[in-house]
Amino acid sequence: MIRNRRAKIVATLGPASNNPTTLQRLFLSGADVFRLNFSHGEHETHAQTHTMVRDLEKILGRNSCILMDVQGPKLRLGTFKNKKVSLTKNQPFTLYLANRDGDEVGATLPHPEIFKAVEPGQRLLLDDGKVRLRIKKVSEEKIETVVEAGSSLSDRKGVNVPDAVLGLSALTEKDRRDLKFGLALGVEWVALSFVQKPEDVIEARKIIGDQALICIKMEKPSAIEHLDELVTLADGMMVARGDLGVELPPEKVPAAQQAIIAACRRAGKPVIVATQMLESMITSPVPTRAEASDVANAVYEGADAVMLSAESAAGDYPIEAVSVMNKIITETENSEFYSEKTAEFAGKALATGSDAISAAAATVSEALGTRLIACHTRSGRTALRASRERPNGHILVITPEKAVARRYQLAWGLHCVCTHGVADMPSFVKRVGQIARLEGYVQQGETFVVTAGVPFGQVGTTNTLRLTEATG
Repeated sequence: MIRNRRAKIVATLGPASNNPTTLQRLFLSGADVFRLNFSHGEHETHAQTHTMVRDLEKILGRNSCILMDVQGPKLRLGTFKNKKVSLTKNQPFTLYLANRDGDEVGATLPHPEIFKAVEPGQRLLLDDGKVRLRIKKVSEEKIETVVEAGSSLSDRKGVNVPDAVLGLSALTEKDRRDLKFGLALGVEWVALSFVQKPEDVIEARKIIGDQALICIKMEKPSAIEHLDELVTLADGMMVARGDLGVELPPEKVPAAQQAIIAACRRAGKPVIVATQMLESMITSPVPTRAEASDVANAVYEGADAVMLSAESAAGDYPIEAVSVMNKIITETENSEFYSEKTAEFAGKALATGSDAISAAAATVSEALGTRLIACHTRSGRTALRASRERPNGHILVITPEKAVARRYQLAWGLHCVCTHGVADMPSFVKRVGQIARLEGYVQQGETFVVTAGVPFGQVGTTNTLRLTEATG
């Protein structure tokens, strides 16, 4: 079951896919990471899905990676007297803090944080941007606006505030309950929604600790402004183009995507591109040509993973969506333009032994045309440095830590195997040769590159590179 491509596929699980048979078919079709979306579903359902993924891990003998996605604050209007109202351009529309029946004149906005943060001249976007309001006047009790675009509104539509930073934690009480539950299950990654500033990540880290890695969902303009700080604090990032595409003008989203990917590439941290990648496959067995190009461009830019949302969670063709995405990635990586394109987004190696060894391993592998780099790691950091270099061959990660083997299935090019009983360099070289042949990466006698640390097995000591042959 060796993958013939290096970029990974994240498949969201839901009603269309959270059964053992479909789950196994998703993996065999190419899914590498499974996402549990805590915006939907009960804890009991997520626990059952988690168990199914772990059972599949045992059946297939492959480490599974699970990402839980917490909902974050959801800002919504109140209800309307007649369920729905019509709007016209330039009409006044008032948002009230106090509860009232909505009508053509105005509606309830039960979020005092918005009233404290916004100013005249700023925008409010309703119903995923379908309605745009321009703020004229703000008081403690109401926000007076004028309709700039949009023709109707109905009950409980979402509200986006792109021009202000709200005094809200990225974690609601629901999120805290979900986090406690998900961390107890043993998820590998937490996708953190509604991040506006570095303090939001620091707050989440205090709760999560080292129980899981944090993937920041980049979906707010204010987060883009803090990109460098957030990359430092994160373990990975997601280009969450849903809300990002609402709060930013559409023409700015591609540049924001490239900036986020490039920042993660420089830092050597995994980055996922998400939302609407194969949207039409929710109801169609084939994607549009534009969607195929969208997936390919994310791969060219050097994304570690691309993600399916409703396509695999609730669509009519979840297996087909994963299979098509797998084919697009494979074809893209085999393109004559791939190495040149991904090199454009590469950063310089840091002045550390691990970075220097990883960069040298990629250079040696390319010069000799070897198909494999194998690295030993306890923390996973060496594996990420190897992934950051985007070598031409595959990367086999050998670790004694089960959590590490699971977590870094998300990163570009990494195939992680958990194994014990490797106490020194000779035993590691022998063991990795056996695994590499068993996994189908090399044949008997074939040369490949090995990196490790001496003293062997200590965290942060990667200092050795050698060529070896697959034997044993």
